[in-house]
Amino acid sequence: MHADNLVRMANRIGQFFEAMPDRPEALEGIALHIHRFWEPRMRRALRAHLADEAALAEHPVAPIVREALSTHPHVLESATASAG
Repeated sequence: MHADNLVRMANRIGQFFEAMPDRPEALEGIALHIHRFWEPRMRRALRAHLADEAALAEHPVAPIVREALSTHPHVLESATASAG
């Protein structure tokens, strides 16, 4: 899956949860959604995208999504195993 699609999906998840009045609950909701519903390869690709400043400049990840993933790093760490 292309990074732009992953970023668009992550940002839409962020938009949904950003409406929640409880910020910590929203951050946890974003992290849990990505952990539960994204395959490990998608989480690995998002982790790689977040580590690439040039890619972030081209396809920025919403601040709330970045905050959620930095607050709950286990979401992306659980995707460290190599596929196949």
